[in-house]
Amino acid sequence: MFSTIDWPRPWYDSVRAAAALLALDGDSVIAGFNAQATARGLRNHAGLPLSFVPQSALPDGTAYEEHIGATGCVPTRDNLHDFFNGLVWLSFPLIKRQLNALQAAQIALAGVGKSRGPARDGATIFDENAALLVVRDCAAGAALVQALRGHRWSYAFVEQRACFDADAQVWLFGHALMEKLVAPRKAITAHTRVVVAGEDFFGLDHDGRRAWLDARVARDLAAHGLSTADFTPLPVLGIPGWWPDQDQQFYDDATVFRPKRQAVAP
Repeated sequence: MFSTIDWPRPWYDSVRAAAALLALDGDSVIAGFNAQATARGLRNHAGLPLSFVPQSALPDGTAYEEHIGATGCVPTRDNLHDFFNGLVWLSFPLIKRQLNALQAAQIALAGVGKSRGPARDGATIFDENAALLVVRDCAAGAALVQALRGHRWSYAFVEQRACFDADAQVWLFGHALMEKLVAPRKAITAHTRVVVAGEDFFGLDHDGRRAWLDARVARDLAAHGLSTADFTPLPVLGIPGWWPDQDQQFYDDATVFRPKRQAVAP
C-alpha cells in the first residue's frame, strides 16, 4: 500500500516527518499511530486521550465525528485515505481537534440528518481537501492572494513565481487531497485557506512553522468558526516547483486554470 507514495514530492512536506516515525512494512499502522499519539500526549476537544481503533469499533448508527468527540477514538481502516488522516492528526493535532469540536457541536445541535449545514460542510471540506496558503504580511503577499482569488493564474504562478520562495508557502492539510496526489493529475484542486503571517513565522525552521500554523489556524477556527465561503480554489500542480515543465503553455490550459466566473447581473 505505501510503496505507491512518492515521499519526496513537495505536497507531502507537511506530513513527511510524522510518516518517518512509523513502521510502514506491516499490514496495519494503528499501533504506530497510537504510539505516536501517546508520546505526543494528544487529546480530543473534551480532554480525552486520542487513540486510533479499527473501523469495526464504530458503533452502528453513530456518526464518525460524534464518536471521536465522545470517546477520543478515531476509527481507522487500513487504506491510504485513513493513513493520511492519521498522519494529519499527528502533524496538525490542534486543527484536527478543533475541526472535530465544530463537527461534534453541530451534530449535538442538529443531529446527523441528510444535510450537514454550512458549518459542517466547511469543516468536512477543510478536513478532506484543504491546503493552507501562508503569505507574508506585505504588499507582495497581498497581491498574490488577490491574484489567486481572481483566478489570474499566469500573474500568480508565472509573473510572481519568486513569491512562493520568499513570501508564500503552501502546506497541504486535507487527507483526501493527499490520497489523490498519490497518482497526481493536473486537475487536482485544493480548497485553500489563506493565513497571513509575519516575520516570526518565516524565521522559524520547518517544524516550528508547522507548529505555528497548527496553533494559529486552530485558534482562528475556535474564534470565528468556518463556512464553505472561507476557501479559494488552487490547482496544486500549478504551485511553482511542484510539477515539471511549468511553462506558459502549462498555465494556459483553461480546463484546469479556469477564469473566474463573472457575476450575472440581475
